[in-house]
Amino acid sequence: MCSDPNCAHEPNLPEWFVDDLGPLGVPYTKPEDFAVPPKESTGILFTEDHEKKGYNVKEIGDGVYWVSSGWYDCMFVRTGNGVVAVDAPPAIGENLLSAIEETTDEPVTHMVYSHWHADHVGAASIFGPDIKRVGHNKTRELLERFPDPDRPPPMETFEKDEVLDVNGVKIELSYKGQNHCEGNIFIYLPKPKILAAIDIASPGWVTFRDCDSSDNLSGYVDAFDQILEYDFNTIISGHVSKTGGRADVLEGREYMHDLQALAREALETVDVAYFAKQLSAERRTSFRWVEEEYFSACTNYVTKRMLEKKDPRGRTWAERLSGADVMTKHNAYWALEKTRLEKHHNGYVKRGNVHPPKYYV
Repeated sequence: MCSDPNCAHEPNLPEWFVDDLGPLGVPYTKPEDFAVPPKESTGILFTEDHEKKGYNVKEIGDGVYWVSSGWYDCMFVRTGNGVVAVDAPPAIGENLLSAIEETTDEPVTHMVYSHWHADHVGAASIFGPDIKRVGHNKTRELLERFPDPDRPPPMETFEKDEVLDVNGVKIELSYKGQNHCEGNIFIYLPKPKILAAIDIASPGWVTFRDCDSSDNLSGYVDAFDQILEYDFNTIISGHVSKTGGRADVLEGREYMHDLQALAREALETVDVAYFAKQLSAERRTSFRWVEEEYFSACTNYVTKRMLEKKDPRGRTWAERLSGADVMTKHNAYWALEKTRLEKHHNGYVKRGNVHPPKYYV
C-alpha cells in the first residue's frame, strides 16, 4: 500500500513501486492535482485510428508525410524515385515501415538523422544496410564513439549546411550550433514549407522535463529565433501528438524567455546564507543539505512566478500549454543550473571576501 492515505494509486502496488523513502525520495502525486490539459493539445493521441494501429500517418504537403505514435513523431518524403526518412524513433519502430507502405511502393533510399539520440533514431536499422544515411559530423562522431547496432552512423556528413537532392526534391539541412545537443540539425523542405526542428518546439505542449534534457540553455533559447527565420507553414517537433505552426514556436519561445529571466532573478534573489546559518556546529558537514534547500527555494521561486504569470488575455501557462503545471518545476531547476554554468555571475569575490552585488553561487 502507498504510505499516503490520500494517494490515488491502486491498492495492490507492484513490487517496483517504492514509496517509503520520505525526504530521501521523490514524492508521488495524483492526476487530480493538475490542470485538465487544453483539449486541442491531445492531437491524434486518442483517435480511433491511433488506438487501433498504434500510430497515425498523414500527408502534410507535396509528398511529405507525418507519422506519430502519440508521444513521438517523425516524417518521410516521397520523391518519385525513393523515400527519404527523417528519423526513426524506436517508439514507432517498424510501424514506420507500415506507414510508408500504406502510402507508396517506393523503397526507402535515404535516412536523415536529426541528431544522435536513441529515442529519435534508435530504429534506424529497420531500413537495412544499403540506404544512404545522412547527418551532421557530430552525429557520426558520437555514434562511432558510442556504437549501437540499431543506430549505424551516418556516412554522408556535413559541417554547416547541405542540400540533399533526391530526384529533384530538395531537402535543406542546417547546423546552427549546439542547442538540444551537439549535431542537432534543422531539416527544411522549402517547396511545401515544412520544417523539422526536433526536440525544440513542442506544439501545444510545454517542453518536456529539463527542457527535453537539452545540453545547452543559451543555444536552446536561440534555436526558437533560428526556427522563426525559416519561411515555414508546418513544424514537426519529434514529440507530442500534433504538428504545429509559427504561433506554436512563438509561444514556446515566450515560455523559454520567461523561464530564463526568472532563473536569473531567483539566483540573484535567494540567499544561500539563510540556509547555511541553520547548520549547528556539529552539523557543519551537512552542507549538501544547505545546497538542497537553496536549490529547492530557487526552483520554487521560479515555478511560482511562472505559473502565476498571465498573458494579455488573462491565461496562465497551464492554460496555454499542456503540462506546464506538471513540468515547470523540472524546467525551472534545469534553467537554474544552466544559468549558473553558462551565464555571467555579476562579478566575483574580491580579496578580503568582498562579495559583488547580486552574487549567486
